[in-house]
Amino acid sequence: MNAFNSVAHNVATNWQKSRLQLSRVWALSLPYFQSEEKWRARLLLAACVGLNLGMVYLMVLFNDWNRVFYDALQTRDAEVFWHQLGVFAMLATCFIIVAVYRFYLTQLLQVRWRAWMTRDYLQRWLNGHVFYQLELQSQNGTDNPDQRIQEDVQQFTADTVSLSLGLLDATVTLLSFVGILWGLSGGFSFDVMGETYNLPGFMVWMALAYALAGSLIGHYIGRSMASLNFTQQRLEADFRHHLMRVREYSEAIALDRGGRVESLSLQERFAQVLDNFMRLLRVQKRYTWFNSGYGQAAVVFPMLVASPRYFSGAIQLGELMQISSAFGQVQESLSWFISNYSRLASWQATTLRLTSFQDQMLAIKVDEHAEPEAATHTGINTLHTTPLTISLPNGDVLLADTSLNAAAGDTVLIRGPSGCGKSTLLRVLAGIWPHVTSPTHDRRGEPITYGPVVLPERSVFMPQRPYFPEGTLRQALAYPDSAQHYTDEALKNALHDALLPHLVNDLDVAGHWTQQLSGGEQQRLALARVLLKRPRWVFADEATSALDEAAEKALYEKLLTMVREEGGGLVSIAHRPSVASHHETVWQFVPAPEGSAAKFVLVTQ
Repeated sequence: MNAFNSVAHNVATNWQKSRLQLSRVWALSLPYFQSEEKWRARLLLAACVGLNLGMVYLMVLFNDWNRVFYDALQTRDAEVFWHQLGVFAMLATCFIIVAVYRFYLTQLLQVRWRAWMTRDYLQRWLNGHVFYQLELQSQNGTDNPDQRIQEDVQQFTADTVSLSLGLLDATVTLLSFVGILWGLSGGFSFDVMGETYNLPGFMVWMALAYALAGSLIGHYIGRSMASLNFTQQRLEADFRHHLMRVREYSEAIALDRGGRVESLSLQERFAQVLDNFMRLLRVQKRYTWFNSGYGQAAVVFPMLVASPRYFSGAIQLGELMQISSAFGQVQESLSWFISNYSRLASWQATTLRLTSFQDQMLAIKVDEHAEPEAATHTGINTLHTTPLTISLPNGDVLLADTSLNAAAGDTVLIRGPSGCGKSTLLRVLAGIWPHVTSPTHDRRGEPITYGPVVLPERSVFMPQRPYFPEGTLRQALAYPDSAQHYTDEALKNALHDALLPHLVNDLDVAGHWTQQLSGGEQQRLALARVLLKRPRWVFADEATSALDEAAEKALYEKLLTMVREEGGGLVSIAHRPSVASHHETVWQFVPAPEGSAAKFVLVTQ
């Protein structure tokens, strides 16, 4: 009884898992077939289904051809023999044509589906700073989104199309051949307690029993493949990610003499990859032992079962070969689960990774709608916020009920001890920090129209670490705008103004500028970008920390001249006392009194 309950529990659990897996696949698949490409997608899918059905029909014709051809051999009927060779040539030609176009259209459906899903995921990931907010979720964040978009999407679309059409093919094949096998196999008589019983369609029942036994044994042997595949994909992506980090920070690692440490770290991560792979390999080896034996036994099994009828003269050689062929088709259809077990396990892991990635992106978008990000408004030339409560990802409150205001012509320096949250405050003003709350109504009870943060028109932000795309220098200088919007003269003047005269002749030189330029040159190139675009307001986060004081003084004077000419303002974060001389107002972070909900208070000086 306990054994029965255990089996029942396992069956129920597997059924629930299967339902959950199918719901995930449906949620990932349906959007493409309801998208702007829905008619093309549906026509391609219909064509693939039609070609698969045509392939099954040809297999039925081949099965009937087996009977006639081998009967002709047994009776030494040369006329029928040569006629059947002609029939075979026609069937083979049709088979080749259907096989080629089935392959081509299936691959076309996969690649178009992948292209649509990749565009959709890229849009979701990059829009609304989702990519940034995912990185802030250090504990529950999505690991390696690059792998999920590039590799997992490709594998999901390929496996979903292939497995779905394979299952359809197996189902139709089963329905087509089970009747043939039933009619050919005859009955099986046996005696029980003096009573004679006849079991019709004996070969059908034998095929069913053979496939069912194989499926249960195969599932028992390979049941851990899905979890091991999921872990393998994660470990492989993590190893690749750290290889990329070594490349990205190659100079810093070399200067720190960190090659040995990085080697040990990468070898340790690769050891984890190998350890999980070996566990997966051992499971796959056991499964391959079983699957290979199962497949080989299936070749002779129908012959063994049907041979007594052949030797008794009840059936001819052609019928025996037809029974063998039909049995093989029925058994193969019923064994579809066994044949695709490894791929199903990998597909399940890929589906789980994509659904979790999608769920986290959707959750962030919900948060964005709940807390609108900062926005610029045409005609507004002041910085204004409602009372803001700014928190850290761990839930600690950084600033509570804090309002910020700056008018045209203001120059503000944000100061405070290192790590107090100055850069976080700038992220709040930029509208990319998600952990911010604010009232929805003012003190008079009127709804707040513009949102928690209102940025002046034509504002730019300069981060501590500027980003430059790989490509030509003109593309790096114009980013994120197109370089075509600026003349060579404007680009060269910006480089001169930013104290980079040695780069003016390299506008069309392609390179990895983050690696090729020093820290000071990168900051000057970021300043050249600002001077080129001439914004009205500039928000700078340690934008000159890598420059000498003379260069810093010269460039700050150029920034101040620019914002005054444009009628805007300047907000900076800096530690150097020399930077303070370029600002008239200071927002100072000071520790909050004991018992306060927040860690700091912002004081205007």
